[in-house]
Amino acid sequence: MAERLTKSAARNIFYGGSFFFLGVFVILTIHSHLYIKNTSTDESTLTEAVARGKHVWERHACINCHTLLGEGAYFAPELGNVWVRYGGREDPAGARAALKAWMRAQPLGIEGRRQMPQFNLTEQELDDLIDFLEWTSRIDTLGWPPNVAG
Repeated sequence: MAERLTKSAARNIFYGGSFFFLGVFVILTIHSHLYIKNTSTDESTLTEAVARGKHVWERHACINCHTLLGEGAYFAPELGNVWVRYGGREDPAGARAALKAWMRAQPLGIEGRRQMPQFNLTEQELDDLIDFLEWTSRIDTLGWPPNVAG
């Protein structure tokens, strides 16, 4: 074995390592995509109402204040599990009514407390947004957030 690294050996190590790790990256990317699509996401309940609710979420820039599954701003509570916090698994109708009432009552006007603006959402927009939040609660987040409080 040579005592020093030659230019050709260094080049071969560089290109070999680059191609190896590029291959590992591609394989992990494909694995992540397939895991998300086939395991962690509840694709069977992805309806038009859920898609419309996502559009309401985006149109009103809810992510500028709230987090959703850990992504977004930290000014307001995490909403990835708001359906669970409002008891949606045990009483879906009650959770839907409570979420609608909460959004209609904003801003509460409590001094010294963060205020959510009133977006004046229609009944259809409220239903669609709640359907979207219910759908996000069924995504397998592998334990995120660490507690139900968000």
